[in-house]
Amino acid sequence: MVPGIERAVALGLTRDEYAMVIEELGGREPNEVELAMFSLLWSEHCAYKHSKKLLRTLPTEGPAVVMGPGENAGAVDVGNGWAVAFKVESHNHPSAVEPFQGAATGVGGILRDIFALGARPIAILDSLRFGEPDSERSRYLLDRAVAGIGHYGNSIGVPTVGGEVVFEAPYETNCLVNAMAIGLARTDDMIRSAAAGVGNVLVLFGASTGRDGIGGASVLASAELDAEDETKRPSVQVGDPFEESKLLECSLELLASGLLVALQDLGAAGLTSAASEMAAKGEVGLDLDVAKVPLREADMEPFEIMVSESQERMLCVCEPGKVDAVLALCEKWEVNGTAIGTVTEGNRFRILRGDEVVGDMPVTGLVDDAPLYDLAPEKPATGLYPAPPAQLGLEVDVREALLALLASPNLASRRPLFEQYDAIVQSRTVRRPEEADAAVLHLYDMGEGAPSIATSIDGNGRRVAADPYWGTVGNVLECAANLACVGARPLGTTNNLNFGNPEKPHIAWQLTEAVRGLGDACRALEAPIVGGNVSLYNEGADGPIYPTPVVGMVGVLPDATRAGRLGFAQAGDAIALAGWNADPSLAASELAKLRGEALPDGLAEIDIAHVAATLDAIREAVRAGELSSAHDIAEGGFLVAVAESALAGGLGASLDLGDAEDVWTTLFGERSGGFVVSGPREVLERLGEQIPVDIFGTVGGEHLEIAISSLGERWSLAELRDANGALAPLFP
Repeated sequence: MVPGIERAVALGLTRDEYAMVIEELGGREPNEVELAMFSLLWSEHCAYKHSKKLLRTLPTEGPAVVMGPGENAGAVDVGNGWAVAFKVESHNHPSAVEPFQGAATGVGGILRDIFALGARPIAILDSLRFGEPDSERSRYLLDRAVAGIGHYGNSIGVPTVGGEVVFEAPYETNCLVNAMAIGLARTDDMIRSAAAGVGNVLVLFGASTGRDGIGGASVLASAELDAEDETKRPSVQVGDPFEESKLLECSLELLASGLLVALQDLGAAGLTSAASEMAAKGEVGLDLDVAKVPLREADMEPFEIMVSESQERMLCVCEPGKVDAVLALCEKWEVNGTAIGTVTEGNRFRILRGDEVVGDMPVTGLVDDAPLYDLAPEKPATGLYPAPPAQLGLEVDVREALLALLASPNLASRRPLFEQYDAIVQSRTVRRPEEADAAVLHLYDMGEGAPSIATSIDGNGRRVAADPYWGTVGNVLECAANLACVGARPLGTTNNLNFGNPEKPHIAWQLTEAVRGLGDACRALEAPIVGGNVSLYNEGADGPIYPTPVVGMVGVLPDATRAGRLGFAQAGDAIALAGWNADPSLAASELAKLRGEALPDGLAEIDIAHVAATLDAIREAVRAGELSSAHDIAEGGFLVAVAESALAGGLGASLDLGDAEDVWTTLFGERSGGFVVSGPREVLERLGEQIPVDIFGTVGGEHLEIAISSLGERWSLAELRDANGALAPLFP
């Protein structure tokens, strides 16, 4: 049966794209297998049709880069022949359908990207977005997604060391679940995914293949299947962390034994994507026999086998003489291993069922010739997002405002959430959540004198919605500021671009401007992009999500014993505001949200060079052990940052801020490049010789006291802590 044009359109191809497929096949129409494979590999998820041209503008090279975009994950050099691999990916749509498995398999997938390089996973971070927590749907998605992340990470024994969760109305119908993973490897032992060696053997190992996940990357629902047909399955994969744990150890031992030529994990589009990409990178052909693929369900059709997204599977290439050794190691780890194909000369990807050829396509047609589209960006004439409902009246005083901000969903303590995650398994976590602005990890595997790494993940969608360029620049600088607060220098960056429908001019404008900001900020910080992910079409009947470019960074610090903390540590220390060379603003701030203010049309420009110099100064002061605490000023502004430092250290503070032209903007305005630091006065004065420093207070006591203009306010640490614990009821 020839599926025809209507079937192609149902699977997500346009009529023009279907004509291109026919041209790739030499003028004939595709059969069921070929159409399924083309529809997936030419989907937005796999081909990056609307973003690849933009991504090519990003900086991807640098002295520390070991592997850049194009591999399963990026990797940076941390010295002495070792590298750290890392990447962030999204599982947004599956998590909106089934949040537990969607989030869990998102973690499983990103971990496979790490050990597919030959790196042992050492950390997980997550970046989550939901609607407001007073929504029953959002609370359900939050609860189940957090449970899924904890289930997978805790079970496999990889610590979840950091992340963020944000609540905004535009994420109500499209939650975001972005997962980042980090791994450690000897640089010389890392492997790439390009298939090579005509006559070499393809071995599939791991879990058996079922119908779960079919259509996960593209709409692969058959119009001919009855809605009640028992063969129809939801498009959300089902994960098994214990199976993945065996798969991880098996993969690493196979690589350590020198048995493999190439290794690739099976993620979106399953065998179709993994095998095609391996062949394309190696400029070879493949013969793959679906009759040899171990199945967990009987009577699966060849197209189902090729596009199944069943989890915990890997595909490797090995020499014929090493197949038995590969299968023996699989048996040792109680992992299924089966030879399913061979590397061939030329450019053909043939799908066999025994002696029958059920698909025959050009490798380059599947992978390299996928259509790429030019965007038509146009700034919208009016705002896209309605103003949030007011939670705080203009008559509220500063005292009530600080308590309201500390209790607000986006600023309240995440402790009830992250306590569901194991942050210390593997015994390398130096700084846990709420101890510092970034997680810090020992690299004890490297031996005595090894450096440590720090990592953070950030992405303020509201500010990007107000100004895609400067908002994205701010996201990059925020991530780097978190690293500076623990004394780490960024080595590389990963990103997850979460946007709406790029075929709409206003979304294309958001995406284009955000990528421009991402590139400019990463170039200024010398923190190149080593990999990432794009998730588009995140919108529903109420409109698009906030444009959310999530940024993850990994940095290095020489001495973990001097890693910075955010909490005040020593009574009598002086407190200073460091870094700002321009006034903050309430535009698109957390206070503005609580007041119900609409987003502004644009944000103030950022002096990127000045912020970069500030980061250098803060980083060096932390590394020298001179600062008792360092905390960047982010959401909520200066006074919230001071309160967070007081709560984290269990010490109060007394602040004399003098006269202010605008008290509210001074206390709650937001801007990149500001830090609350504490330490001996002479240290802060020396820091002021390099960057702007305003010493204004002293650490000590059990209260936070401020004097500004004619205003004086006082809060006990106990009432600040009570306010900041507002999320606890969500996790009973």
